[in-house]
Amino acid sequence: QVHVVESGGGSVQAGGSLKLSCAASGYSFINCKMSWYRQAPGKERELVSSTTIYGTTYRDSVKGRFTISKDSAKSTLYLEMHSLKPEDTAMYYCAARRLGAYCYFRTDFDYWGQGTQVTVSS
Repeated sequence: QVHVVESGGGSVQAGGSLKLSCAASGYSFINCKMSWYRQAPGKERELVSSTTIYGTTYRDSVKGRFTISKDSAKSTLYLEMHSLKPEDTAMYYCAARRLGAYCYFRTDFDYWGQGTQVTVSS
């Protein structure tokens, strides 16, 4: 059975830092794409950052402040967040798309975590 579990969220003051983790188990962790999304109350879910074999991408509002990385040996995806702002407050989710035929053309993900809350106070 596949499990994808985020952790590392919390409450910090503006300017603070957090490091989110997304631990996966139950499959080989050979992924086509892994991403972090976030959703604030009353807002649409938005893509924060992604990583594939071709590189990493970030939404403009987090560039220079957030870093996505993964440790395949630990089957874990990370999101290191610095200089946090109140507008970063949201539930953060990780998503994984397994490697397979045409996987880079897909827009869906195979696995989602349950989310970890990040709250940034001013």
